[in-house]
Amino acid sequence: MNLVYWIGHRLFREVSRGFFGLSVVGRENLGFEGPALIASNHVSYLDPPFIGAAFDEDIYFLARKTLFRFPWSNWLLTRWQSIPVDRDKPDPSSIKTIFKRLKEGKKVIIFPEGTRSPDGSLQPGEPGVGMIIARAQVPVIPIRIIGAHEALPRDKKLPQPARITVAVGKPWIFRASDFADVSKEQLYQHISDEVMRRIGELHE
Repeated sequence: MNLVYWIGHRLFREVSRGFFGLSVVGRENLGFEGPALIASNHVSYLDPPFIGAAFDEDIYFLARKTLFRFPWSNWLLTRWQSIPVDRDKPDPSSIKTIFKRLKEGKKVIIFPEGTRSPDGSLQPGEPGVGMIIARAQVPVIPIRIIGAHEALPRDKKLPQPARITVAVGKPWIFRASDFADVSKEQLYQHISDEVMRRIGELHE
C-alpha cells in the first residue's frame, strides 16, 4: 500500500464511519489472500471509496478515462490504484490491466451494471463483466452497497447524511460445468446475471 493510498484509505475510513456510520456485514468473507474480482452494485460516486474502506488491504478500482486528463488527477488516481476505462468503446488495454493485477495477486472492483443506477435499484449486468469473470478464473466477491444512493444519488453534487452498509457475500468461483446448458452466445450474459443475483441476495 503506497503512502498516498494509505492516507486516502485512512482518511475515508474515518469519514465514512463518523459521518455515514459505515458498517460491514459479512466481513469474514473479505479475509483471504490472493486475487479476486469484487463485484458490486453501483449507485453513487461514493461506492469505490466505501468499498475500499471496508478492506484492510489495498485494492484496485476502475475509473473513467476522462478523469485522468488533468496532470493532478492523473497523479492522484494512479496512486489510488485506479485503472482507466473507456466507457464509450471497447478498451482492450483496460482489460489487460485488470488481468495483470489479478495475476499479481491483487483484488479489483468491477461494477456489473456498468454505470450508476438512476434510482438505487439493481440494474441488469452487462455481458462484458461475464467475459472477464470467465477468463479470469479467480474468486468473485459479491458486494452490495446499501444507503449510498441516499448519500449521493446521481442528481446531487454534495453528499447527504445517510447510513451506509457494505454487505459482503461468500466468494463464488465460476465453473463452466455449472453453465453447461447455456449456449456460447449467451454464456457471458448468464454469468453476469448470476453475479447480479448473488448481489441481490445481500442485505443489512
